[in-house]
Parts: sequence; structure tokens; C-alpha cells
Amino acid sequence: MEQQDLNKRLLLALALSFLVFIGYSYLFPTQTPVQSGNDANATTRSVASRDVPIASNKTQMSQNTSAKAAPQAVAAADTLATVRSDKFKMTIDKLGRISQFELLEEKYRQADGHNPQILAPDKTKPLEIRFSDKNINTEAFKTDYVANIEGDVTLKSEPLKVILTQTLSSLTVTKTLTIKPNGAYDLEVTTSSPVSYFITPGYRPIADTSRYLIVRGALVKTPDGVINTIEDGEAKGDEVFKNARIASAFDRYVASMFYDFKEGMNVSVLKTEGDNPLLFVEGKPDLKLGGYIGPKEYKILAAINPELTDAIEFGWFTFLSYPFFKVLMWIESVVGNWGWAIILFTLLVKLVLFPLSYKGMMSMQKLKELAPKMKELRERYKDDPAKLNMKMMELYKKHNANPMGGCLPMLLQIPVFFALYRVLLNADELQGAVWISGWIDNLAAADPYYVLPVLMGISMWVQQKITPTNFTDPMQEKIFQFFPLLIALMFIIMPFPSGLVLYWVVNNIFTIVQQLVINKAYQKHKAQIAAQKHS
Repeated sequence: MEQQDLNKRLLLALALSFLVFIGYSYLFPTQTPVQSGNDANATTRSVASRDVPIASNKTQMSQNTSAKAAPQAVAAADTLATVRSDKFKMTIDKLGRISQFELLEEKYRQADGHNPQILAPDKTKPLEIRFSDKNINTEAFKTDYVANIEGDVTLKSEPLKVILTQTLSSLTVTKTLTIKPNGAYDLEVTTSSPVSYFITPGYRPIADTSRYLIVRGALVKTPDGVINTIEDGEAKGDEVFKNARIASAFDRYVASMFYDFKEGMNVSVLKTEGDNPLLFVEGKPDLKLGGYIGPKEYKILAAINPELTDAIEFGWFTFLSYPFFKVLMWIESVVGNWGWAIILFTLLVKLVLFPLSYKGMMSMQKLKELAPKMKELRERYKDDPAKLNMKMMELYKKHNANPMGGCLPMLLQIPVFFALYRVLLNADELQGAVWISGWIDNLAAADPYYVLPVLMGISMWVQQKITPTNFTDPMQEKIFQFFPLLIALMFIIMPFPSGLVLYWVVNNIFTIVQQLVINKAYQKHKAQIAAQKHS
């Protein structure tokens, strides 16, 4: 295959694959349960009977760090107490679990006026304990806890201590929670006698049910600093991590996590319905853990412990997304506006990549100039591929043209684009972030007037018109010409976050300016060569 054809097909393939990538994530989203209503006092149900198979005593003895040893249980519980701060409302049920967690900040308010409740009614709740002894476990799920607080308690500037006690026939379990205004808490679990049990940060919270390709599931950070992510649908049910530092069940914007940076935790991953992960931490008679539930906001996590920011996950391109996110946050701290921060960051990326883009665009200009000669060679040697390839190489060498020159810069920019895509799609900081008041009041929501999607389509069309291309296949050319319209329509139909669309529009505008500069530079270069030939 000729290299020029390869460039064209690569360009077309990238365009179409992007449509598939974005469109598939919208049309076939990960199925997540949708919470109804706004009643934090609703009765909840543990689904352990569906989530966890009973392990044999032999398995329990040979692998005592595995929560598979926990017997099954199904139970319902009413509200025991409610803790309210300026940021959240935490409901604790009579089984000593966090049965609901409601975000109270204005920026999280839903379109219907309700506050989001991030714990699914039918999923395993944070702080649920499962005992390895089936008889103890059965009794525990039928016995209510008692608390040192009652009703609705307001959490102000000082932490609130909540003591939950469960008295069983042969055992007393005490959970002591020191709850802080930012959603962090210290957890201490004591048992009156040694007993094997496991405690969970719960099934992952649900911040939204958007139709995007979102990273959801569980995250475990091991002592060697490795971040292990088990996404929904990928749990095997036999994963065990010893001395883990962080165990987080997370969604797009929120997480429920345990952490222990001193001794570590023995963590098991159970496979629930749909092959989704459910984390359990091995207990002991005097267990002390740190905990957090709420938004994955960088400043909140960093204030609790800087290492907790490792729980912010951006998917495949985290190795690029995370540093991009840090730079974006720094720019925002200077300009005080996330919209302008996105624009300035896009400019910074274009400047850094300009040398590569310049070489690639100049190469494309040369190849465009050579298109008639290349066509002539194809017609002359159409029956002799080897001779055609040799003549093409001679043509490239004579005119100092690199057939892959326009391809390599494009390939290098693909990880950059998808890394930024992940950041702008998943960063909690963009929720409620205003760019231009009265127009874009929430960079995590779609443009209400569709201005940005239309500008994106127009800018892509202009960019396409001024960028040198030399398609020889009319069908490929027509598909490529309709690409801006398809993208614009897709972003109008699908409510993509305006922060993401803003990045794309600004990137297109900067690319147009860049292309105009390079086109002018190439014309000047040609004029100089022509002058030298005539001198």
C-alpha cells in the first residue's frame, strides 16, 4: 500500500473511529440502577445473597483474607439517625450502615430540584459487616444497633462522634464513627471477643446515569504504589490485595473509600451481579480505618491526606490525564475560572505540540503539491507495483517529502486528546463551574443553547477547507466532508459536557490559525525556491 494512501485512510479511520467511540458510549451505556425520589429514609435491602457465594470452611482456612468466607444475608433496616452538615446528609440505618448519602451543595442540584442521593437503594451499603460464622451472621442481620445519638443531628465545624453498638447472644460489636464536615470519618470497630468478619465501603456510589463511556468500579492502591482498577463488568471474584493503602468504590464523580496508610488493609474483591466488583476489608478485634464518602474533589481529598488524590481515576489515559488535570487546576487557581483555564490550557498544548504540527502540516503541503505527479506514476505503473513503489520513493526523495510526516504528529496527538477527554468528562471540579454567566453556568452540563456544538461543526468545516488533502477515492472524500456535520449533530443530540465541547471548539480555532500561518509560510518557502531557480 502506498504511504500517501495510508495517510488518507488513517485520517478517515481516526475520524470514523472517534464517531464510533463517542457514539457507542452514548447509545450503549453501562447499565446502572436509577434512584427514584428524594427520600433518604427509604427502607434499604442488602443484596449479599445475590452477590457472594458461600465459601467452604476449607477455603476459609486456606485463604483467610478472602471475604468469600462471609455467609449470605438478606436484611432490611430503618433509619437509626441522620447526620447533616452544610455539604451532605448522611443517613445511618439500624444495621449500623450508611444507608444513604445526599449531596446538599447547590452545584450538585439536579434538574428536577432534588439533591442527588448517591447510594443505590438495592445495593450493599458502606460499613456493612459480614461474619464468617453463618450463625453469627444470620443473627447480626436480624439485630438492630443502638446509637448514642437520635434523630437529625447537625454537624458543624467540629467532628461528631457516633457510637453504634450491636449486642448479639455471644458477641458485642461496636462501631465508632468520628464524622467530619467534609465527608471524611475515622472508623473504629471493636468486638467483645475475637471473631472473623469483613467490612465494606459499600457498592460503588452513583453520581449520575449519563450515557458516556465512564470509568466505574473499584480501585485498590497496594503498598508498592500500584493503582489497581477493577471496572464494572471485569471483576473475577478472586482478587485479594494484602496491606492495601486505599480501597475505593467509585463512580464518575463520587466515591466511598477506606484507607490505612500505617498498617494497610487486606482487601478482597467480590464479583456481584453483572461481574461488578464489591470490596471487603478483613476485620480484627480492634480495627481502625480512615473513611470518606462524597465527591472526588481534589482539594477535599488532598486536605484529608495528599495520598488520597490517587483515588481520582481517569481510565486508560490516567498517566496523561492526571498531570493534565494538575496543570488545569493550577491555571484555574490563577485565572479563577474553569472555562478560561480550559482555553489557556488548550493554547498551551498547541504551543507545545507546534513543532510537530508544523513539520506534519508542511509535509502534507509538499505531498499535496506532488499529488499530480503521484497520480501520473500510478497510471503509468499500475501493472507493476514494485516499479511504482520504487518510483514513488524516488519522487519523495527528490522533493524531500516524508510520506509519513503528516501521519506521525497526528498519531502523537491522539493520546493527548483522549487524556483531555477523560479529564473534562470526569473532573468533579467542573460541576457547577461557570464560564460565562447566563450562558455556560455549568461546564459539566450541555450548552443549553447549542452554540458550542454549532461552532464546533463550523470550525471543523473551516479547518477541513484550509487543510491540504488529496483524496483519490470520491467516497472517502465525501465521508470526510460530512464529518463536521455528523459531529455537530451528534453533540447537539447527545448532551456532552460544555467543558469538553469548549475544548474542542477552541482547539479547532487554534488549529485554523496555526494552519493559516503554516500555509503562508509554505507559500513563502515556495516563492523563495522559485526565485532561486530563476536567479
